[in-house]
Amino acid sequence: MRTAFVTGLALAGMLWVGTPGLLARAIKASTEPVRDEVPITGKDREHWAFRALLRPQPPEVKHADQVRNPIDRFILARLEDKGLVLSPAADPATLIRRVTFDLTGLPATQAEVAAFQADQAYEALVDRLLASQQHGEHAAQGWLDLARFAETDGFEHDLDRKQSWRYRDWVVTAINRAVPYDEFVRLQIAGDELTDDQAIATGFLMAGPDMPDINNQDERRHVVLNEITTTVGAAFLGLTIGCAQCHDHPYDPLSQADFYRLRAFFENLADLQRDKQLLPGMVERGPQGRPTVVSIRGDFNRPGPQVVPAWPRIADAQAGVPAISPRERSSGRRSALAAWLGQSQNGLFLRTAVNRVWQEHFGRALAGSPGDLGTQGELPTHPELLDWLATELPRQGWSVKALRKLMVMSTTYRQASVVTAGSACLTVDSTNQWYSRMNRRRLTGEALRDALLSAGGLLSLKTGGPSVRLPLPPEVKVTLRAEQAKVTEDAAEHGRRSIYVFARRNLRYPLFEIFDRPDALATCARREVSTTAPQSLMLMNSAFSVDLAQKMARKVLDATGSDPDAIINAVSWRCLSRPPTEAERALGEAFLTRQAGLTRSLEEVVADYCLAMINSSAFCYVD
Repeated sequence: MRTAFVTGLALAGMLWVGTPGLLARAIKASTEPVRDEVPITGKDREHWAFRALLRPQPPEVKHADQVRNPIDRFILARLEDKGLVLSPAADPATLIRRVTFDLTGLPATQAEVAAFQADQAYEALVDRLLASQQHGEHAAQGWLDLARFAETDGFEHDLDRKQSWRYRDWVVTAINRAVPYDEFVRLQIAGDELTDDQAIATGFLMAGPDMPDINNQDERRHVVLNEITTTVGAAFLGLTIGCAQCHDHPYDPLSQADFYRLRAFFENLADLQRDKQLLPGMVERGPQGRPTVVSIRGDFNRPGPQVVPAWPRIADAQAGVPAISPRERSSGRRSALAAWLGQSQNGLFLRTAVNRVWQEHFGRALAGSPGDLGTQGELPTHPELLDWLATELPRQGWSVKALRKLMVMSTTYRQASVVTAGSACLTVDSTNQWYSRMNRRRLTGEALRDALLSAGGLLSLKTGGPSVRLPLPPEVKVTLRAEQAKVTEDAAEHGRRSIYVFARRNLRYPLFEIFDRPDALATCARREVSTTAPQSLMLMNSAFSVDLAQKMARKVLDATGSDPDAIINAVSWRCLSRPPTEAERALGEAFLTRQAGLTRSLEEVVADYCLAMINSSAFCYVD
């Protein structure tokens, strides 16, 4: 399978070479990829993402009364150019639900909402959420998407990696300890070279798919190293550098030699036939760096010229050959790469990072293709704001928590998502690209499951440790071998947060898969958000949903008795973190009356109502 994949890439390169006029840049798949390397030009560096990083001055605006921090100035300046202003603030109940989901992935409790409505201490609320254990558990999932994290190899046998959960826990802990972003990245690239107790962090490099039973170990090494290089280029530089492993990149100024120079930082990786019982992470052969050669047309059987470690020329924030200092047990190459990445003037690295953070809080990135800031990616709607945020991250001590706080404290973030019909922003800014209102967003599959468990009173906040293996539907279970279908015996563990659910590469947990969790075969900087009939069918008919609705009904009845108004109020607080509106109350009363007329028991009637509520748009979306 791997051989066919590599050969296919090579053939693709050959076909493209013979198809003139289709691509903006000429593809070279030369037998002399270094000698024939196309130089980087001044025109190449004119692309917004490749320019030197300068700190813009926040603009003056007419409606200064709407400004809480510099973010608002950049947003307002664009809005005012179009005759618009920011929308009114969201009501307190909407705002606390929004920011609590954004920072912890969990719903706000009735007590938390009541306290916030009483004191309106928004900054204190934000600080508390950022300091919570639940923040790291939520924020880690986006990083694990980038790391293509799963706990199995993938491919035909999909063998378990029994200790891989330790890397997941490292990410959660690092986020909660507010490890500065430059250090956070350095440790994942070269933790074993930098400190004796941080080798586990390099699980990032080894988190991707692998086929350990490939017969030709040279081929296996070639494919895995290419996959690591591709992931590093996408996750830290926002470039599709993997497109250059067989030939020069068709659009961006990235040569095939650029790809293999970046790969050279990882070439000294020790034998890939690692013991899956050992801690996940990088181990090198020793201080003597293994040579790297360009594979002609991507074929590992056709070695070309030798190259030395170097970062992509277009991303070079500081000219010169890397200063590499070998260690006792490693070549020192990766720590040199990590040091280069974390420079405060490395614009591509910083733009890539802050663009993703913005996406997490506003529903889309400022540059809409966060995994591709190259020439074929989407242009940023607010390039000055993106550069200001990129320069702000080092100024904040590389604190991602500080950057998140800046974003959620802004007036822009606090806007209502629902505006009056006929509002100018609906016509002038129909797609909300200028942020004239807040984007309404659907919960991820993980947040949806956690919200369901919370509503049913079944959520466990136990942290860390080996992953929980959940029961699977019979039709899914039959596709697995017996050892793969094992279920964690302690039922109390089944209520743990979704971050701790066992992540099988070849079989995502059905609720996660149907709600667009990526497959972990490649790095993912932006999840797709689909709307499909199976999503509704699963929420309405799955054994998980029905069982949860029944358990919720029992808890509601224990707390309220048989009073319909109290039942409707209790279910609304559990599901929506607010009391019902008058329209919802009327609908709820009619529903309960109708269901009771079907000669069903009170518990069944309330369970039906609970099931209807967890299928509501208000439950699945955040305003």
